[in-house]
Amino acid sequence: MNTLELASHGPVIPVIVIKRLEDAVPMAEALVAGGVRVLEVTLRTPVALKAMEAIAKAVPDAIVGAGTVRSVSDAQAAKDAGCRFAVSPGYTTEVGRAAREIDLPLLPGVATGSEVMTANADGYYFLKLFPATAVGGVPLLKALAGPFPDVVFCPTGGITAETAPQFLALPNVKVCGGSWLTPDDAVQAGDWARITRLAKAAGALRG
Repeated sequence: MNTLELASHGPVIPVIVIKRLEDAVPMAEALVAGGVRVLEVTLRTPVALKAMEAIAKAVPDAIVGAGTVRSVSDAQAAKDAGCRFAVSPGYTTEVGRAAREIDLPLLPGVATGSEVMTANADGYYFLKLFPATAVGGVPLLKALAGPFPDVVFCPTGGITAETAPQFLALPNVKVCGGSWLTPDDAVQAGDWARITRLAKAAGALRG
């Protein structure tokens, strides 16, 4: 799978932090029920890898990926857990090459022109702009379109349901990442119906 294929499944990739393993499968089922199949589960909690593995096994319609991949060992662990792609908060050639060697499609994070060039040099042209809002948001993406006409982005970080359409309207944005699809209070309460509603709403956001 090429990471660019991820964008064909809908305009938003949820950025998910799973704190309790028992939430993983029902949360994934709720998102898929709302039409959101691509799930980025971040490596930010002790149960993250087990959560990815559980989703990959129990929710076949979900396309599970690992977020916050920072090292070669992170990439290998994600692959072993059944992930079909990986997302990194920044980019190093070491991680990029390792992902290729184990056949794990990578969406690398960048924040500057130099990082875009480094990723391009290693063959990556679909990149995550992170943290999108903090580093310049829509104006930065418009500026990057000039020198990098062959690069497309998935902006992530600080994007909301209200601001997502502004990003998605840009020609060099294929999809955006957001954490608003899985709010903490809904997860804590097991309000999976609310998460399904948020997922359905996200599917209609492309401007």
